[in-house]
Amino acid sequence: MSARAWSLLASASLLALIVLCVLWEAWLAPLRPGGSWMMLKVVPLLPAVFGILRGKRYTYQWMSMMSLLYVVEGVLRARDPGLVGPLAIAEAVLAVVLCVCVIMYARATAPSRQRQS
Repeated sequence: MSARAWSLLASASLLALIVLCVLWEAWLAPLRPGGSWMMLKVVPLLPAVFGILRGKRYTYQWMSMMSLLYVVEGVLRARDPGLVGPLAIAEAVLAVVLCVCVIMYARATAPSRQRQS
């Protein structure tokens, strides 16, 4: 796949992860009725949005590590009862997709690979 395709997939998965986390903690299955402060877990993702959308390689590099935090949270909460389990699995899947996409984009746009083409 091309760097552009990896970039589009990374952008889509990042935005979907943000929307999922906000909906999850605000309305779908918050820790407390009426929403919870856990919604703030999307704040670390927000600075990455513009870098990912603009194709900034450095943003892709650090996002590869940041996305692993969301994989871990999704895996740890996957066995929680009710709607939390499926939402956690969805979070883990989106975070894995994001991680793979940002790694592949960073790899495809590496300066050493540009000279070989």
